[in-house]
Amino acid sequence: MEEQLENDRNNTPKTAAPADKPKRKRRLGDRSDGYRLRSLQPMSKVSPYIMPNRSGASVYFHESIEITEAENYIRKKRNQGLKGFGMMHLLLAAYVRVISQRPAANRFLSGQRVYSHDDDIIVCLTIKRDMTLEAEETIVKVHFSPTDTADDIYAKLQKLIDENRDANPDSNFDNTAKIFNYIPGLMLKNAIWLLKVLDYFGLMPKSLIEISPFHGSMFITSMGSLGIPPVYHHLYDFGNIPVFLSFGAKYKQTELKPDGTPVQRKYIDYNIVCDERICDGFYLASSFKLFKTYFRNPHVLDEKPATVFHDVD
Repeated sequence: MEEQLENDRNNTPKTAAPADKPKRKRRLGDRSDGYRLRSLQPMSKVSPYIMPNRSGASVYFHESIEITEAENYIRKKRNQGLKGFGMMHLLLAAYVRVISQRPAANRFLSGQRVYSHDDDIIVCLTIKRDMTLEAEETIVKVHFSPTDTADDIYAKLQKLIDENRDANPDSNFDNTAKIFNYIPGLMLKNAIWLLKVLDYFGLMPKSLIEISPFHGSMFITSMGSLGIPPVYHHLYDFGNIPVFLSFGAKYKQTELKPDGTPVQRKYIDYNIVCDERICDGFYLASSFKLFKTYFRNPHVLDEKPATVFHDVD
């Protein structure tokens, strides 16, 4: 296992620099939520004009994965006192670890330009205040670091979920949505247009970007809690989220061993919709394979990564 992960690190495309690279200084053209990549290959700079919208540049990826090791790991974490640790936490921990090794997967496009979130891994997800049909939903946004372990992921996510499931209060997103709800339809259409223009030129206020569920590294949703398979969720043309991950309910499947003996195994399916303009196909495929490797061998997520890579300038 360790040898395989080491090979993955060695085969990382040379669009990454080691973690000891000096901290970048903000330059003209950078955004509050990312820095502009200026040394990309010509095709990477042209493709956003050929495919100007995220919905038209989406690729769809489906995977099924056997979860014996994952369930053993989840039981171990719960026995260690991490109440409610589940597939969501494990998927997020694997995703964050992939970003630490494949930093180009944390890029995004805005205004036909390619940017990087760098060490800020921003995940959005929808939660219900209670698991009932009538319960209200809210969207939370959590910031992770490439050095986060599975325990760090759990602590950050649970803190945010607990805060938003308190008896009373609405999230900042809910309060902002209520304000927009009072604007008449025609004026609201113009207001959204203005926000799109500001976002295109990187002028949207940082406070609005922080509460926006359409800006970040990834949106993740669980269909498993609803007892159904994962959906292919579209990417939003507003904002800049380049990845949408959906995972489904657990299911059992009977298979044959090499000797012909039947055995029952448990799986989950997950679907990823990704903006293909953020990196090339080889790099993307490598990221998908590494994600599956961590999910199959989750115990490595208990330790911080030996090396963290950064994207190009």
